[in-house]
Amino acid sequence: MNTVIFRTAAPALAALMLVFSVFVLLRGHNEPGGGFIGGLMGASALAIYGIATGVRETRKAIRVHPITFAGLGVVLAAVSGFISLPFEVPFLTGLWWIFDVDGSEIALSTPLIFDIGVYAVVVGAVGAMALALEGDEGED
Repeated sequence: MNTVIFRTAAPALAALMLVFSVFVLLRGHNEPGGGFIGGLMGASALAIYGIATGVRETRKAIRVHPITFAGLGVVLAAVSGFISLPFEVPFLTGLWWIFDVDGSEIALSTPLIFDIGVYAVVVGAVGAMALALEGDEGED
């Protein structure tokens, strides 16, 4: 698909999809969404950008190999489980920290850290597969 309209609209559409995927990731446990669904949306954005601009340009734009991103996600998800061990609760038990910032409360939790890890794994793995399927035979 090499139309001028698609090549022009794809970068803006991919950016919008990435922003919305982060929104879906962050609303995670309280409402439908989370790391997996947000990651699929983020990987779809990479795939659309890759179809429009080519694999080489997409790899240059993301700067990090998708498999590296997936590996970092696995490490982050595992670390979120180990955080609970010093508190003498079972592995992957949810812990919350509440911060007061300018009169509003911000909650940071181990389930959120786990969801961010899942997001990175899904974006990295599905993005790598999409870029591999889109690429030409000798293309990196």
